[in-house]
Amino acid sequence: MGVIQEEPLSADPSADEGSPALKAAVFEALRAVQDPEIPVNLVDLGLIYQVLVRRDGLVQIEMTLTTPACPVATMLPGQVQNLVSLVPGVSVVLVDLVWDPPWTRERMTETARLELGLI
Repeated sequence: MGVIQEEPLSADPSADEGSPALKAAVFEALRAVQDPEIPVNLVDLGLIYQVLVRRDGLVQIEMTLTTPACPVATMLPGQVQNLVSLVPGVSVVLVDLVWDPPWTRERMTETARLELGLI
C-alpha cells in the first residue's frame, strides 16, 4: 500500500533535483488519478500542491483533498503512490496528505472549471 510521509518535504529540493522528463512523467501519472466524486483528475482539481523528484528516483508528493471528510481520504493517497511508483525511473514514492492550505475551487485549472460547468 501507499507510504504516507509524516515529515515535511525537503527544505532544498533543488540540491538533488531529478530530470524534467521524469517529473513530466510523474505528472502524467498523476493526471490519470481522478477524484471518484468529481470526474476530473487530481492535478486539474488543484489537489496536488507540490511534487519533488530527486535524481535517485525518490518522488515526494504533497497533496490534499477537497475536504477532510472526503470518503476516499484513505484510498486516494495510496492510489497516487501506486500509479506514480509505476513510472520508469521512480524508486520510492512518499505521499504527504496535508490540510493547510485548505483546498478551494480557485485552485482548479480553467480546464477543470470548464469540465464542471463552473465557467
